Amino acid sequence: MEAQNNLNAYIEQSVRENWERLALTDFKGSSFQYRDVARKVAKLHLLFEHAGIKPGDKIALCGKNSAQWAIAAIASLTYGTVAVPILHDFKADNVHHLVCHSEAKLFFVDSSTWENLDHDNMPRLEGAILINDYSLLFSRNKRLTQARENLNKIFGERYPERFTPEDVVYRRPEPGELALINYTSGSTGFSKGVMLSYGAMWSNIQYSIDGLDFLLPGDGMVCMLPLAHMFGLTIELLHPFVKGCHIFFLTRTPSPKVIMDAFAEVKPKLIVAVPLIIEKIVKTKVFPLLDKPLMKMLMHVPFVDDHLLGKIKDRLESTFGGQLKELIIGGAGLNKDVETFLRRIAFPYTVGYGMTECGPLIAYAPWDKQRPGSCGKIVDRMEMRVDSPDPANQAGVLWVKGANVMQGYYKNDDATAAVFDKDGWMNTGDICNVDADGYLYIRGRDKSMILGPSGQNIYPEEIEQMLNNMPYVAESLIVDKDNKLVALIYPDIENASRQGMSMEQIEEQMRQNIQKLNPELPAYSQIADFKIFQEEFEKTPKRSIKRYLYQH
Repeated sequence: MEAQNNLNAYIEQSVRENWERLALTDFKGSSFQYRDVARKVAKLHLLFEHAGIKPGDKIALCGKNSAQWAIAAIASLTYGTVAVPILHDFKADNVHHLVCHSEAKLFFVDSSTWENLDHDNMPRLEGAILINDYSLLFSRNKRLTQARENLNKIFGERYPERFTPEDVVYRRPEPGELALINYTSGSTGFSKGVMLSYGAMWSNIQYSIDGLDFLLPGDGMVCMLPLAHMFGLTIELLHPFVKGCHIFFLTRTPSPKVIMDAFAEVKPKLIVAVPLIIEKIVKTKVFPLLDKPLMKMLMHVPFVDDHLLGKIKDRLESTFGGQLKELIIGGAGLNKDVETFLRRIAFPYTVGYGMTECGPLIAYAPWDKQRPGSCGKIVDRMEMRVDSPDPANQAGVLWVKGANVMQGYYKNDDATAAVFDKDGWMNTGDICNVDADGYLYIRGRDKSMILGPSGQNIYPEEIEQMLNNMPYVAESLIVDKDNKLVALIYPDIENASRQGMSMEQIEEQMRQNIQKLNPELPAYSQIADFKIFQEEFEKTPKRSIKRYLYQH
């Protein structure tokens, strides 16, 4: 692709060049070619124009992943309005608050979300549009109502011959113009509206174009992450869209079975996923095989182990559709046992690192240059520094600066001032080491770090990762109670009950796990007590545990 320093120029070029190709498909549902997307975007632009919506006005979107959601987002960006994606898992009062807080004038929403909302609680909204078919759910704007009723007529008058690639001309905003407000749902507190410019969005897309050059026009992509999340929106929608790829949306909660079916059909070259999904696949499909006595014995026989591992790698690759060039894991670190195993079979995976505030990219390395435990090197057009006299050996807080970084938090100067210093560096809130070659190793969140009895830094995430590898542990949290470390554990109850274990036996197993783990830990970070939870911990949409709910 020729270099264009504008996101909308890339979208326009892709639509024109891939006119007849398939662009967006709801898995097991309807499909749209690039030309269909262009027509729908043109109609939405006319709707905005006739309703008096101007560039810079806010347009909120809330619904499950779908082709129509993607088209509405593309229409907002290419018109120059500010898109406000809202996660559909948010509760009704939260959605009301975010629509009001963002000052959205229009609201694209799906029916299951809308039925729980009340437009009286969103008084500044001029109209709501159903994502499924762009019909009007309600309107306080006469011009909007009339434009929607006469949209086909208006479209026919604007394009009297026929709608051609030459008719696709999108606005070119300045790099500093606001493109998007994305409300975070952090694991440490309440939503803040991250303001991302067109320049930041372009920088993320440009890095994906340069760094993931194996993805070609016509290639299939399965979009699993929420589109209202920056990883989903940037890496799984906008980046493949500007490359002319064919993007599939799962449209329902991605269970392992739904995901496997999609991989088998789409045969993606690139997969982006959170660790949880990959760990589930490896732990259920591979580890039980390796645990069989004969397998354990054969794995110690030279040559045979290579042959067996090759077979397991083939089996795993076919699980992902058989065409995989790279699996990018983001959102959190990967379980150590799973990572060690994937490296042993030379599986093409890598761990990326980012945050909403950087739209989202901060660090990445291709799978063949990746290092164990690392999340890669700082991406192009970005700089980093670590608050530590010796970052290789002494972890410190990571600060970043550059093209990807947000403009600040919307209508929240205090929160903005809290993360930026006077020179424009932004505090990520993550603690890391950096090796001599510039590879980043995230140790944990600054906010979740626990101070040990003699001032030692304890990173609960590291202890949790070890504990999660113990028998029958599904997930865990390490919290500080009266200067003692307590493990909150949600056991793998399903697996344990299949083995005929009672709750007493599960509890005894957890006690043994901790007795086994403690000698591996420094004295100041050993676990003093544990508590069993019957339900999994509450998560953010990114699948991080909401730590703040359990810290008291």
